[in-house]
Amino acid sequence: MQIFGVDIGGSGIKGAPVDLDRGDLAQERHKVLTPQPATPDGVAGCVVEVVRHFDWDGPVGVTFPGVVTGGVTRTAANMDKAWVGVDTADLISARLDGRPVTVLNDADAAGIAEMTYGAGKGRDGTVILLTLGTGIGSALFRDGLLVPNTELGHLELKGHDAETRASVKAKEDHGLTWERWAHRVQRYLEHVEMLFSPDLFIIGGGVSRKPEKFLPLIEGVRAEIVPAKLQNNAGIVGAAMAAKGSTRGRGQGQSQSQGLDPGQSQSQSQSQG
Repeated sequence: MQIFGVDIGGSGIKGAPVDLDRGDLAQERHKVLTPQPATPDGVAGCVVEVVRHFDWDGPVGVTFPGVVTGGVTRTAANMDKAWVGVDTADLISARLDGRPVTVLNDADAAGIAEMTYGAGKGRDGTVILLTLGTGIGSALFRDGLLVPNTELGHLELKGHDAETRASVKAKEDHGLTWERWAHRVQRYLEHVEMLFSPDLFIIGGGVSRKPEKFLPLIEGVRAEIVPAKLQNNAGIVGAAMAAKGSTRGRGQGQSQSQGLDPGQSQSQSQSQG
């Protein structure tokens, strides 16, 4: 079975049909740059461009880098502030001629994909996925159930949002070597571990393609640390999982509540926010 997934990021918007039997992309993904400023209208136009690149005519799952409840975006740390309060599911559904659209937090999407098909498959206990990119996204699981919209990238670290110190963007902006950046990531992981005592950290985002560059440099963290197996495609796969079975039309977009078993990819419910 194939469903379309789109992953909206601070720097790029990418999508593809997803084979949900395999948990992998059915075709090579198409990516466009996130418009600057990243306004609702501009980003929605890019989502439409990505979907129409494949002549897709069916349900679409979309991730967003911020808190999403009931299809509405509540925060937009790395996007234009005009996103706050927008019914994103309805907006994109209308631009896609009424196709059913499901919207959820980007890290939550990556998390349910990794817990179903990737590095978290079969793992109980407390698992935290962290996506390191323009910011830091997080997905928190306990015995396979996700607590949605945790936004642990905004924990305070040395008086600043953690993502301003330990994201990939921070590495690039500050010209950090892998060693110096790994030390910052280590300090961040130690802080998260102190708060949640996870059994497993999964590191996602584009940097998961280069785990040998930084993971061996991280010391003093008790939890196991592994790279995401689906790497930077996890968000697309998770978005498609959330959209599976959607039958809503124009103006009827929805978001997936993540208090579910991620292995049941067909499950959908209204967010409780």
